[in-house]
Amino acid sequence: MSPADLDPAAAARDTDVVALSARGLTKDFRGFRAVRDVDLDVVEGQIHALVGPNGAGKTTLFNLLTGFITPTAGTITVHGKDITGQSPEQIAHQGVARSFQITSLFDNLTPHEHVELALQGMAGGGMRFWRSDKALLAHRDRADELIAQVGLSHLADRAAGELAYGQKRALEMALVLALDPQVMLLDEPTAGMGREDVDRTIELVRQIATGRTVVFVDHNMHVVGSLAHHVTVLMAGEVLAQGTYDQVRTDERVITAYLGEESHA
Repeated sequence: MSPADLDPAAAARDTDVVALSARGLTKDFRGFRAVRDVDLDVVEGQIHALVGPNGAGKTTLFNLLTGFITPTAGTITVHGKDITGQSPEQIAHQGVARSFQITSLFDNLTPHEHVELALQGMAGGGMRFWRSDKALLAHRDRADELIAQVGLSHLADRAAGELAYGQKRALEMALVLALDPQVMLLDEPTAGMGREDVDRTIELVRQIATGRTVVFVDHNMHVVGSLAHHVTVLMAGEVLAQGTYDQVRTDERVITAYLGEESHA
């Protein structure tokens, strides 16, 4: 039986703990339905990929799950707690953090300063650039740990504007980790990267996923196949299929909609 013939909400077995869940999630934009009645279960401790062709609703679903847009209908829960309609800041305090497809860093600040500011913000100090050195020193050791975790220790004191693209994406991962999330959502973590940076990012995501739940969007099926425990395929705002990578890549409807006939080999 194809996973597309299964209940789209059946991603989690009865024995699994669901970290992030959506039921009947729908979003309309001036008469256009970008996301339609999506049911989604993301199992705690797993890496879950959202894939689909351009216009499938992936970004809209991502923004719904993280509070950047409000659903027209449906509910979103994190570990059973309803977060529907909460702001991104409120959702972050529920243990959910996200990265963005487009890098958004301060070119004149170093990786160390970026991470210290993120840690200060989480500690209630706000993102104040007139902060005292003493306030930032309180987070120095943790900042060192996070920068080392993403492989940037040798660049910790270099201006972010001087970093290569893949290094900037790694720094953004450190900023997400600074929020100490239970659930991480990564938007196109390998977009625009060459193969070497892609492979490095795959290993980084694997590492930071330890003890966490990760949801990511990526067009690179090598990345999806390398990382994802579970894959949800979207088409025209609806769930087309769910299952393991091997299951969805051989689903006829997925092949037709997205992967192409060569993926059937």
